[in-house]
Amino acid sequence: MPEIDALFESINVRDLLAGHDLNDPTTPLSAPDLRLLINRLESHSLRIKSKVQSYLVAHHSEFSELFSTCQDAVSRTRLISDDVSDVLQLISDRPIDVEIRSVVDEITEKTKEVKLKRESLDLVSAIVGICEALQETKEALKGGRFRFAAERIRELKVVLRIGKEEEGEPLAYVLLRNEWSDCFDEIQEVLAKFMESAVRFELDSPKLRIKLIVGETTGIALNTVLEAMEVIGMLDYGLAKAADSIFKHVITPAVTHASTFAAVEDSSKTSGEITEATLKLDQSSDHKIEDVDGEAIYSGILKVVKFICSSLCFGNVTWIHSFGRLTWPRISELIISKFLSKVVPEDASKLADFQKIIERTSQFETALKELNFVSPSDAEGRLSRYAEDVEVHFASRKKIEILAKARYFLLQCNFTLPQELAMRNSSFKSDGVDVNSSKHMVRLLFTSEMCVVSEAASQLMQLVHKTLEDLCVSSARVASEFYHAARDSILLYEAVVPVKLGKQLNGINQAAVLLHNDCLYLFEEILGLAFEYRSSFPSSIKEYAVFADVAPRFKLMAEEVLQRQVQLVMSSLQEAIDGADGFQDTHQIKQFESAKFSIEQVVFSLEKVHMIWEPVLRPKTYKQSMCVVLESVFRRITRDILLLDDMAADETFQLQRLIHLMLENLSSLLGSLKSADDASRPLDDLIPSLRKTRKLAELLDMPLKSITSAWESGELFSCNFTRTEVQDFIKAIFTDSPLRKECLWRIDDFSQ
Repeated sequence: MPEIDALFESINVRDLLAGHDLNDPTTPLSAPDLRLLINRLESHSLRIKSKVQSYLVAHHSEFSELFSTCQDAVSRTRLISDDVSDVLQLISDRPIDVEIRSVVDEITEKTKEVKLKRESLDLVSAIVGICEALQETKEALKGGRFRFAAERIRELKVVLRIGKEEEGEPLAYVLLRNEWSDCFDEIQEVLAKFMESAVRFELDSPKLRIKLIVGETTGIALNTVLEAMEVIGMLDYGLAKAADSIFKHVITPAVTHASTFAAVEDSSKTSGEITEATLKLDQSSDHKIEDVDGEAIYSGILKVVKFICSSLCFGNVTWIHSFGRLTWPRISELIISKFLSKVVPEDASKLADFQKIIERTSQFETALKELNFVSPSDAEGRLSRYAEDVEVHFASRKKIEILAKARYFLLQCNFTLPQELAMRNSSFKSDGVDVNSSKHMVRLLFTSEMCVVSEAASQLMQLVHKTLEDLCVSSARVASEFYHAARDSILLYEAVVPVKLGKQLNGINQAAVLLHNDCLYLFEEILGLAFEYRSSFPSSIKEYAVFADVAPRFKLMAEEVLQRQVQLVMSSLQEAIDGADGFQDTHQIKQFESAKFSIEQVVFSLEKVHMIWEPVLRPKTYKQSMCVVLESVFRRITRDILLLDDMAADETFQLQRLIHLMLENLSSLLGSLKSADDASRPLDDLIPSLRKTRKLAELLDMPLKSITSAWESGELFSCNFTRTEVQDFIKAIFTDSPLRKECLWRIDDFSQ
């Protein structure tokens, strides 16, 4: 309605009040203006109504049609509403969705049944196909078509998922796998028998025979058998027995009897076709020279390998690799044990001559790799590496020899001295002994004293010095082995000798003191090794080559062994003194004889120890040890006598007699101690109880006043008597009297 729109757009209040300024909102309208405005608006409204009415009259038909259309739409809407109500009523009275669901479920179940039947049919078809394939395999095996049978076996292995079984599989698959396994075992057995019959070795006339046609009735080519074995993956299994036989009867003689080994190839033909290859093994008389560089060994093995590659493996790389895997590790070990290890030089000066063997060994391995007998990817090069490591093998052999010698020295030594050395005196001189040439006489490194050691210790250190001398002129790798050999040899003494002398160490004997001297000698020698050789060591081992950490262990062992011997001697002497029963009642004949016997036992034991120790121990050590023992003896005897609480006059006489007897019998021993070394210190200072024992013998027949005067003069105190001992001694000898009381009071009152 553009006319109506134009009418409304033409109304403008500003035009109705054009005579007034309407821009100013503060200007009020007057009553006449408002009436004028109302009149004009009413006039304009009437004009609009008139135009609208005219428009409606002019378009009456269109408006009638529009209203009719609206009425039809309302009617149809009501009809649709009624239909929807009917449908809802129908659904509520009868649930059709349940019927639809049941139909859908039935369709699904039928579909599953069809699918299951189809799968079952496929399974049956597959089982039938597998059964037919197994039957074809068996027939092919019976007919000699081994390649075909092997291929079917391989295919069926994939189909039956051999080795990948799962739980819940059909029983038919289990049965089929069992049948496949039986079929595989059958073909494997047949092929293995063919291989066994194809390779034969005749012992009478040494000969290796390889039949190129096998089978008793129908001839089957050997390469066909090998192809079938390769297809089913039993190549190594099939060749294993043949490889063992060839290694035992052909390759082993080629290594162990290389100087007389000769291999000659031959062949047999039937109807112009070669049916058998032969390798004759002759004992040649042309090779009498010892094979020092391995040429005969390597050439003999190469002949055998070439024959195997051409006649048994037919040049097939895979078959050659398989045979090589089965035999090469054993061949290389055989060559190492029977040849290379035996030609390792025993002298470092001959290591350069070994270079020729290294070259021939490398050429031999290269030839085997060219034949594909040794895989190029097998970078072990075990023979070449062994040969190139000749320095290490040389050093290892020397180390083993050194340790074997050291062990031999230690185990063979009986730790005794020759008679002339055992009877010598403490001055280290004897009419029949050359001190400088004796194996038992050594000079200590730091004290410059002569020392008697076992032959084992002397030989051991000579071996260590020789080893370290070789170390100083050796390469770094050899030097390291020599260092460990020298160190281990020293430690071997610590490990072996104390165990070997276990029983002797529990008794008083010469072996124990020899062990003490050995440890002392080894201690000083070990400390001197660093000063003597370290500057000449190769720089590569200077950082870790040490011996000083071992030395203190021998010093400690020497002290422990000597201390143990001293304790054993002292315990033995204490037991002998115990037999005197505290020297009581010696005025009685029986008790006196018992005490005398104990003293004689003590003297005898001391003389025995003197005879064992003096020829072996260093003078200073001998003197110190013997003084410790004598001190314990004299201290015990004086203590027992001084502890007597009552002594008769005859008893004091007998006790004095026993002391004099002991000192007289020990005079030679005490004299040897005085001349044992050049020390000017008096023997009484080294054995304090000796002076006390002598003084005790004097006190036993000394008057009471003299005893008191001796105490007051300090004489008894200087002999290590105590006030209590002197007082108890007086009480035991002298009866109670005013004089005794006076003397006891004087002793008690006098202070030293």
